[in-house]
Amino acid sequence: MSALTEDMRRMVEEQKLGFIATVCPDGTPNLSPKGTTAVWDDDHLVFADVHSPDTIENLRHNPVLEINVVDMLARKGYRFKGTATILREGPQFETLLDFYRRRGSTSAKRHIVLMKVERAAPVISPAYDGGQDEAQVSAPWLDYWTELWRRRPS
Repeated sequence: MSALTEDMRRMVEEQKLGFIATVCPDGTPNLSPKGTTAVWDDDHLVFADVHSPDTIENLRHNPVLEINVVDMLARKGYRFKGTATILREGPQFETLLDFYRRRGSTSAKRHIVLMKVERAAPVISPAYDGGQDEAQVSAPWLDYWTELWRRRPS
């Protein structure tokens, strides 16, 4: 049985940005956004180290991690817990580099992290607790982000 459902796959592929939580050697958390977060197969997520020395160093000491991917309008997403394999060279690394090239990524990649998804669970905002549906929850956030982006300098 696959660790990733079709909806989980859709969410990761649509959102692309994953927040990667690792554990520092002193036991404190490290959270780092990764715009290279993607689905590799039914049981693995992947992200690239474009410039993430702390994340990679943390994973070398302790390979456990969590990736959260959330739709910022719908206020829903998923949290994925698992174990990382850090790739820096070799056939699998080259295959993953090609995967990113086919997706249009041109940034240099120092490492690629393959995460075996061991547990996955939904993340759902308490905004739904009052019986609102996704359209009702999303509408004010769409207005908020549209206005914020409209005001940004070009």
